[in-house]
Amino acid sequence: MAVVAAAVAAGGGAAVTALTGGSAGPSSGATAQGSAERGTTDQGSAGARATNQDSAGTGATAARAVPATAKITRSDLVDTKRVGGTLGYQGRRVQPNHARGTVTRTRAEGTVVRRGGWLYEVDRRPVVLMYGTIPVYRSLRPGSGGADVEQLERNLAALGYPPGTVDGDFTWRTAKAVREWQDDNGLTETGSVDSAQVIVASGPLRVARATALKGDPAGASVVTTTGTRRTVHIDLQASYQQFARVGAKVTVELPDGRTVKGRISSVGATATAAAGQDGADGQATIGVETTLTGKPGRLDQAPVTVDLRTERHANVLSVPVEALLALREGGYGVRIVDGATTRVVPVRTGLYAVSRVEVSGTGLAEGMKVEVPAI
Repeated sequence: MAVVAAAVAAGGGAAVTALTGGSAGPSSGATAQGSAERGTTDQGSAGARATNQDSAGTGATAARAVPATAKITRSDLVDTKRVGGTLGYQGRRVQPNHARGTVTRTRAEGTVVRRGGWLYEVDRRPVVLMYGTIPVYRSLRPGSGGADVEQLERNLAALGYPPGTVDGDFTWRTAKAVREWQDDNGLTETGSVDSAQVIVASGPLRVARATALKGDPAGASVVTTTGTRRTVHIDLQASYQQFARVGAKVTVELPDGRTVKGRISSVGATATAAAGQDGADGQATIGVETTLTGKPGRLDQAPVTVDLRTERHANVLSVPVEALLALREGGYGVRIVDGATTRVVPVRTGLYAVSRVEVSGTGLAEGMKVEVPAI
C-alpha cells in the first residue's frame, strides 16, 4: 500500500497540477466493499485533473460555479485480481481398462457411480467401482495377503458380502464372499478378483465422457471420470502469485451471470511457460485449484471469471480516483466542495480500487463532497 504524504507550503497555498498518465497506486486492482464487493482490474493512472490554485492558500475558499461532486464514503476495501478460469470437477482422469473384448454398455455423461456400481461393460461383464487407495495390480485369490486384500474385504463387507475377519488374509470365507458378489453382478464365479473386474477410487466417480462407444473393441480406456466436487482451475500468471494463497476466498462469476463463493484449495509449486504465437514461449503460469461452496449448476469445462483476494482494509474512507489532485509540492489532495465554496485538503492515499482509493488526513469525514471531473 503506497502512502504519500502531501506537503503544503505554509502561507503560500498548495500548488496543484494535473496528472495524466503517472501511476498512482499498486499494480494490482482492489475492490470497494460496503454491502457488496465490486470486481476489479489492475490499477491504472491516478487520473487527477488540472485546476487553478486559489490565491489564499490551502484552507482558503473562493466562490465558484457548482462543480460535479462525489461523496467521501466509509467502507471496506479489498485488494483483488480478476482472472479467467475453467469450471469443472476435481480429479479428472482417463480410467485405464484391463478388460478384453467388446464394449457392450456405457454410462450417460454426468452419471455418478458409487461403490458397487458398474462403470461400463465389456462382453456384457461389468467393471465395478470399489473404494480405496490401492489399485488392483494383481490377482487376489485364496492365499493372497496384504493391504490390498484388506481393502477388498472392507468393500465386500460394505456391499453386504461378509468376508470373515477383515484382516488382509484371503481365506475361504473371502473367496465365498467374492463368488456371491460375482454371481450377483453377472461375473464369472471364480472366487478371485483382478483388474478386469474392478476399478478403485477414493470415492464416488462421475462419468465425464465415454472414451469408447458400444460395439468398439475395449482398448486402453473406456471411460473418463471425475470426482463429484465442483472446482475451478486457473492458469494464473506467475507474476500474480501473491493472490494465490491456500484457503483464500474467491468469488466466481458463472456464464449465466450468477456468482458463487469458493476457496483456493491448492496452488502449483512449478511455473509452466505456455506456448505463444509462432512457437515462442508465452507467459509463465502456475496452476491454482479452487473448490466452490455454492451451487454452480451442471456445466463442465465452462469458462468463468474469478476474483482473487489478498488484503482487506476495513472501515476506511475512500473517494473516486479521479478526485485526486497532484500537489506541486508532492503528494495528493482533494478539493472539498461546500455549497458554492471549495478548499483543497492534502490526503494520504492507501489501497486503490478500480474506481476508488483509500484516503486519510486532517479535515476529512464521511459524507463530505469532493470535486470530480464532469462527464
